[in-house]
Amino acid sequence: MIRIGLTSFKEHDKLTGKKNNTLFEYAAFLPLVELDTAYYGIPRKTSVEKWIQEVPDSFRFVVKAYQGISGQGNWQDYYQSEEEMIDKFLDVMKPMIDAGKLFCFLIQFPASFKCTKESVAYLRKLHVWFKDLPVAIELRDYSWYSENYLERTHKFMRRAQFSLAIIDEPQLLNATVPRDLFVTNETFTLFRFHGRNVQGWQANDADWRKKRTLYRYSNEELEELAKEIISLKDETQDIGIIFNNNSGGDAAENALTLQHILGLKPEGLNPTQIDLF
Repeated sequence: MIRIGLTSFKEHDKLTGKKNNTLFEYAAFLPLVELDTAYYGIPRKTSVEKWIQEVPDSFRFVVKAYQGISGQGNWQDYYQSEEEMIDKFLDVMKPMIDAGKLFCFLIQFPASFKCTKESVAYLRKLHVWFKDLPVAIELRDYSWYSENYLERTHKFMRRAQFSLAIIDEPQLLNATVPRDLFVTNETFTLFRFHGRNVQGWQANDADWRKKRTLYRYSNEELEELAKEIISLKDETQDIGIIFNNNSGGDAAENALTLQHILGLKPEGLNPTQIDLF
């Protein structure tokens, strides 16, 4: 099973012609979405319940984990301990887990999370906290992929049953991560496509986030990525692909094009319009 989706469901006017889509409308076109709502703050359980009610049975969510979990927020301002933070997060997400609509949790670490003993120890704690739940790990520092550590990174991720996310981004010497086509979880694998805007990736001003993902994949690049995806389909049961290159509104069209290239025809999506009777 291969599912393709986008980061967020609201901003993709190329799907519906609207500036702001509802989740119900989005789920008429694609069977997967990455939600970053929980990254900025653990949502209410009622919000999670509403999300799962708006999508069909075949739809799945990639949930970006709360920033306190990935070391990018001051969880101490809200929780007494890491365990309390994790318990709160998993309790809120329980309706989605129980409904079978969770593709995976995405824990995206910052570039400051380097390959050190302390970082590995924290990953071990995450393995205990999340137990048998599907967790994808995005590493953003090259040290994990260096010649000295890559093999050990792979082995650790496999033992911990984490899916090491396969990332497509500009290739800057020792400053970005490679597109590492290595499956660390036989149950699921997550691809994330950030685009290949070299100049945007090097931007260091107030708009750096937007500049990074300002990129449109060409058909030739999508054909190349499709071949790599297909090459891994026998190594993992489910593949999720998220396009994050949407600063210029290109993600939706790229996703639909890749869906066509792969010959995917998602079934059981929401209707594109609601009949009055």
